[in-house]
Amino acid sequence: MIKRLATGFGFGFSPVMPGTVGTLWGLPLAWAVMQIPLLAAQIIVCAALTLLAVPLCAAAEKKLGKGKDPGCIVADEYLTLPICFLGLPFTPGVLVAGFVLHRLFDITKPPPIYQLQRIKGGVGIVVDDLVAALFALACNHLLYRLIFPSIIG
Repeated sequence: MIKRLATGFGFGFSPVMPGTVGTLWGLPLAWAVMQIPLLAAQIIVCAALTLLAVPLCAAAEKKLGKGKDPGCIVADEYLTLPICFLGLPFTPGVLVAGFVLHRLFDITKPPPIYQLQRIKGGVGIVVDDLVAALFALACNHLLYRLIFPSIIG
């Protein structure tokens, strides 16, 4: 069960862009989180999902035996994706922007995301995705509130 959850029920084994394909599981998860009416409760759920990802990814890394942070482990991506939408309406534009920004920051790994990958174990697997999600959240808020409110809202 650990490998199934960590690999996004096999999506992480996609031959093309496994991280992006695996992150798709985060969309229905984000929708569910956004149904919670209180922002504080949404934040608590996102924190719990992120904390859940740490032991899940660590255990899967050991079970898979494919070295540090194998690409097939995508729980770190899909469990942190809901963070990208906190405090925003769950509209198609916000959804696309959050997804694309999360992937962009996770793939390009601007500082300090790149440096965080050096951390070992489950924390190292998850922390770069957490920071990528926080960067995406900040950019998503900027897009929504300042730059394109009528387009992505």
